Amino acid sequence: MSLTDYVIVASIILFLLYAIYDEFIMDHRWGKTRLKIFLQRRNKLDGLIFIGLIIILIYNNVTHLGPQITTNLLMIMAFIATWTLCIRQPKLLFKADGFFYANAWIAYSRIKSINLSEDGVLVIQLEQRRLLIHVRKIDDLEKIYNIIV
Repeated sequence: MSLTDYVIVASIILFLLYAIYDEFIMDHRWGKTRLKIFLQRRNKLDGLIFIGLIIILIYNNVTHLGPQITTNLLMIMAFIATWTLCIRQPKLLFKADGFFYANAWIAYSRIKSINLSEDGVLVIQLEQRRLLIHVRKIDDLEKIYNIIV
């Protein structure tokens, strides 16, 4: 195996570790999940560009008669990227002491203000940062309000 293959294997392992953390471990960290809200998918174009680049690498490897292992590893990476970027649903997990947003733990004590924009985007102001939460169902905003307040 070449250095390229080792880098691809490392990327696949990191993708799989992220997928396991996102699907199984995050639900159990910081206590029991009180509410799970599915969010709108953001940055679809970035994911499609990444998958397109992997497909270009596969095509380039096949047409230049590159190693078969590299092609197989790139196909595995394309599958995992497709799952991560297109099939997996982004979610917001509320716990007793805080919530997970974009895989980051945010304690309720860090929240300075909460606002709702006219187009249904929940804006949570933290100490130095603002979170824009785009829920999939508008009814979920009331559930979020009940949990936080």
